[in-house]
Parts: sequence; structure tokens; C-alpha cells
Amino acid sequence: MAAAVKECLELQLLEVEMLLSMFPKKGEINLDEDAVPAVQRYLGNADGALPPQLEYSIAIDVEEAKVKVELQVLLPHRYPHAAPQLFARSSALHRQQQLQLNTCLASHISCLDSGELCIYEAVQWVKDNILPYLENSKISSESASEGTTVKETLHRMWIYSHHIYRQELRKKIFDCAKKLNLTGFCLTGKPGVICVEGLQENCEEFWRVIRYPNWKHISCKHVENIETEGSIDNLRLFHAFEDLQFQAHGDYGLRNDYHMDLGQFLEFLKQRHSGHIFQILFGVEGKLADK
Repeated sequence: MAAAVKECLELQLLEVEMLLSMFPKKGEINLDEDAVPAVQRYLGNADGALPPQLEYSIAIDVEEAKVKVELQVLLPHRYPHAAPQLFARSSALHRQQQLQLNTCLASHISCLDSGELCIYEAVQWVKDNILPYLENSKISSESASEGTTVKETLHRMWIYSHHIYRQELRKKIFDCAKKLNLTGFCLTGKPGVICVEGLQENCEEFWRVIRYPNWKHISCKHVENIETEGSIDNLRLFHAFEDLQFQAHGDYGLRNDYHMDLGQFLEFLKQRHSGHIFQILFGVEGKLADK
């Protein structure tokens, strides 16, 4: 088993090297700087724990439409003998067109032979097939603009985790929120809490990215949808994605004893007219200590 995984990871590194040579410009491939070294360390000592799955994105320039499409890539350890997780997204695509595009992309990749490196094939397929989806999005936008009122909906998700400690996980959370134009916060420690607000498709994409592949102790406890005829920015509770750090108690030397002061967290929620969320997250009614 270890030998089979090692062979797959070696092929993944070869493919990344090839893609970097094909997309050499800055920003064309977004790859965490420790991703490849982590795989290389494992290959040098295959008896250790498996490295994180390779994850990166490729910016695809669609010259005919003068738009960019981002292809997000997540590779299982047994890729190319297991199917890659691919997701193409663009601000020029409406949600329905984006869903249809990714459904067809997945269908195309599933028809390829198992064991075949296919990320460049996916890039080419997107380039060759994106235009009809972009045109349908444009038609949808023009039809909507003919209406008397265009309504938008702010989507807000309240996410609970048993704990949030690891720096690489926190980096992933903050990078993803920034990329998707989401505001909110991440409360680090035990327990861990995340709130994101923005467009529904962006919140759902954030939720898909951070919990994959196997974040066991995490759940979305509550969702709010608020419709407006103006900009959703007027409905946001937060102006940025904040790093919440309250005074903790417990033994700082023991990671699993790093409990956050939930009294301070309750006060934070009440200041943002969200005190009711405390009971939803923790199952108990929050009460502030007398001052």
C-alpha cells in the first residue's frame, strides 16, 4: 500500500513540475510553499505519516471573453488512480452556469483512463468549453437588469468546531475567506468558532473547502439569509474577516487545555446583536458575569 501511494505522489510531483513550467507567470499557479516539500519529505521517509493532500489553483485566461477562470485542484493521495477534486469558478459565471460547468467537467474527467495524469487536460477542457457558459451568464444578467428590482441575499454561516489550533488550518481559513470576499471571524482555541457572511455561493464554497477532506469535529450550526434590494454590504455584521483572540485559561503548555473565555465571546456577540447565537452554538444560554 505504501509503495503504491509513494508511486502516486511521485507522479503528482512530476505533474506539478510540468504545470509550473507551462504556467510560469506569477499568479498563474497558486501553490502553498510547503506543499511540495511536505510530499518530498514523506517520499524520503515513507514510514512516516502521509503528507497533506496536494492542493493548488490554476488561473486560466480565456482570451476570447477577456475573463479569468480559476481551477481549484485537490489531489487524493492515490491520484492519478483516484479521481482529482476539481472546481472551476469565475466571477463572470452565475451559480447555475458554474454548477453546470463543473458537472460537465467531472463527467469528462471520469471518462479518462484511470492512472492518467489529467490536470492539464482539465485546463484545456475548461478553455475549450467555457464560452457557452459565459454567454448564458451574460444573457441571465441582461434579463435580470430588465426587471424593476434586483434583490440580493446576504448569507451568514455559524460554524462550530471542537477546537481550532493548527497554523496551516488557520491559514487555509483566512486565505479562503479573503479569496471569496467573506467577512466574519475565526475564534481559535477550544472550542473553535467560525462565522462567514457574503454571497451564498461563496459561503457554500468556503464550507466545502475548509471541511474537506476530513475535518471530523466541525458542523454548521446555523444559517441566516437576509434579502435586500440594495447591496449586501449594508447588512454585514463585520467589515473584515477577523482573528478573534480572547484571554484563555488552562495550561498553556498543553494544547488540549487551551480553553477560550466564552464570557468574552458572549459579550463580543451581543455587541453585534447576535447574542442568541451563543445558545445555538453551545446549547446553553449565555450569561455575562456581573461587573
